[in-house]
Amino acid sequence: YNVCIMAYGQTGSGKTYTMLGPQLEENFAYCIEDESELGIIPRASEEVFRLISEKPPGSYWVEVSVVEVYNNEIFDLLAKDSCGKVFGVKRDVVTTREGKSDVPLLTYETVENASEFLHLVNKGLQLRVSHPTLVHAHSSRSHLVVTLTITIIVSGDNFGTSWEDEQTSQRLSKEVSCTFPQKMRDNTSTSTSSSRASSPVQFEATEKMKQVKTRLQLVDLAGSECVGMSGVTGAALRETSFINRSLSALADVLGAIAEQRPHVPYRNSKLTHLLQDSIGGDAKLLVMLCISPHQKYLTESIQSLGFGTRARQVQRGQVKKKNFPVPSKAK
Repeated sequence: YNVCIMAYGQTGSGKTYTMLGPQLEENFAYCIEDESELGIIPRASEEVFRLISEKPPGSYWVEVSVVEVYNNEIFDLLAKDSCGKVFGVKRDVVTTREGKSDVPLLTYETVENASEFLHLVNKGLQLRVSHPTLVHAHSSRSHLVVTLTITIIVSGDNFGTSWEDEQTSQRLSKEVSCTFPQKMRDNTSTSTSSSRASSPVQFEATEKMKQVKTRLQLVDLAGSECVGMSGVTGAALRETSFINRSLSALADVLGAIAEQRPHVPYRNSKLTHLLQDSIGGDAKLLVMLCISPHQKYLTESIQSLGFGTRARQVQRGQVKKKNFPVPSKAK
């Protein structure tokens, strides 16, 4: 199942600090040394790669994408121009035939450890839109969505078994190296064509392989904002309008899921459409509610608590493992 962890709250309440830890000037290197200052994003990446390190080498791989939702448009923060320079490129989110949300042409980078992952996140952060307001000097004007896609190969004979089965992983790591990304394939000594020619049994086993993907989305939402307090005008006022509308759309989606309505309005916002597979269905969602302790922000804090109450009303029961159909012997 997919997982989403997001920080919600008003501008200046500590969402970015919660998700990322201290704002870094150049890289995340020093942050990793001080465990107490780590945010959720670096903590999550370290835990993911720690778990992967306990599995047979080459049996899993991780891809990363970094996007921002700004003025109800999606921008790919890892896209590069012809000179190799990173710059934000506008993308769109669509619904596939299987009913899943997808962003065509989105940049995915394969990473092998937490340091590589955090380096890419830092690259994306350099392009994130921010603007000073009366409430916060470095107010984020977009929603940041960092996605880790974890892929494992399972065989047709084990579609109904646990994706963490050790023996399966060990066998597959030897048999399907040809199906891994280029970064992993470079380490193998035999090509796909030679393997198929010399080993019909191995070719048959490869044909039965199925990729199983799971997604971890880490989201730093832009802050809900009271225009009277923030004092924004012009373009910043337009940004505030889009931010508040997208957050309202997110609240509507959670409300529809909590009330088990037949229709959930994911497409009312690019934010909710992008996060559809990680906040609906069998996905798990964790909302970190950030509240300012200051008395003058009481109204905004109550509004944030209302959002949290709505999120807590979502009852999905036990998450069920998806068992893949075992192909018949005739096929």
